[in-house]
Amino acid sequence: MARDEKRDDAEDGGATKAELKAVQAALRAEHAAVYGYGVVGGRIGDRRRADARTAYDAHRARRDELARAVRDLGGEPEPSAAAYALPFPVPDAAAAARLAAELEERVAAVYADLVRAADGPRRALAAESLREAAVRAARWRGGSVAFPGLAERPAASG
Repeated sequence: MARDEKRDDAEDGGATKAELKAVQAALRAEHAAVYGYGVVGGRIGDRRRADARTAYDAHRARRDELARAVRDLGGEPEPSAAAYALPFPVPDAAAAARLAAELEERVAAVYADLVRAADGPRRALAAESLREAAVRAARWRGGSVAFPGLAERPAASG
């Protein structure tokens, strides 16, 4: 979307609605990450437990920031679910590390969308959150991807 089109949308509330939708999506992802890190913390070995705790705390802080952002945009923050489906069984520390990497990649994807939808300080915060998730994913996985936040995107057909 061109900058002028975005400005026109902002005049009629379109940009605010798109931004609110992206912030709510990021909030949902952070709710899921907090839940997921509860599982990771229960299965990860002692050597990585501090990493899991640090990530858990970071996601809780981002979740709280996003809830405030939703209110600032005139919305009602979506509550967390009682439980979330895990993408695979997590019986041991190796699976817990894979889950942590998966959680970070999913969070990075929604922050990539928020970077596109937001302007100003919220865009900067989304970009910072994307970077942090990409770094954590690389640490958990032991390697990085070329375009963090876009790895899960399906290829365009046509």
